[in-house]
Amino acid sequence: MQNIVQQTARERGGRINITWNAILTIAGRDVTRFVREPMRLIFTFLLPLILVGGLSGPLQSNFGKAAGYNLMTFSMTGLLAMSLFQTVMSGLTSLIEDRTSDFSQEMFIAPISRYAIVFGKIMGESLVALIQAVALVALGALVFGVPISLFTLLMILPVSLIICLLGGSFGVLLTSLFSKQSTANMVIPFFMFPQFFLAGVFLPVRNLPWYLDILSRILPLRYAVDLARSIFYAGRPEYNQIVLINPIINLIVIAILFTIFLVIGTILFVRSEHNR
Repeated sequence: MQNIVQQTARERGGRINITWNAILTIAGRDVTRFVREPMRLIFTFLLPLILVGGLSGPLQSNFGKAAGYNLMTFSMTGLLAMSLFQTVMSGLTSLIEDRTSDFSQEMFIAPISRYAIVFGKIMGESLVALIQAVALVALGALVFGVPISLFTLLMILPVSLIICLLGGSFGVLLTSLFSKQSTANMVIPFFMFPQFFLAGVFLPVRNLPWYLDILSRILPLRYAVDLARSIFYAGRPEYNQIVLINPIINLIVIAILFTIFLVIGTILFVRSEHNR
């Protein structure tokens, strides 16, 4: 009896080790692919320069005084949250196309849990997004003069990780809805474009018409953006003008959305893979 128990424990421990090895392998592959793609690295630095310089510069020049706060800083903080959210989300939806690649075909037929694949992708893309976040924060401080306090430096990593997890869970849900990458490429922009405009990434959303305000409140990116701004504007006089709701409420909403997206998305994804 004791031998059976020991054997069962060894088998269980072996399965756990296999699962963790799979998660770390998938995560490491995503980070390696990012580092080995110079154009993606270059684009990571160019995108905020283009968006903030090209869009927020004119906005600050024309509407900065009327707004009562610096729209360059406002946009940079929104862009940080959007980049974290979208990077991880896009990485998860790439699983649709990955099913046809050699590595992913081996991964999908390997004796590992589909849950390990999902968590490995979330971990890997989160690490990639955090690398991009460091670049964005550095550019914001050095190029655009975004003020960064000691509190911001201490909180930026955990808050960024929370946003990554939300984006990853949303990506899992989207991945579970499509079987072809071509279909996903056509439909996913309809999930993202409204969030760019109504989540407060570049423009304030405090005084929207009632019908747009309702739509804005159901968009997950809104809470990620507001949470990021709550740490950048903490202790500053314009905090109440910019931050929409209490950060604790943002965290609660994000936790609820993360749980809903991840549970439903993972169940549907695993079921679709078992049916293949």
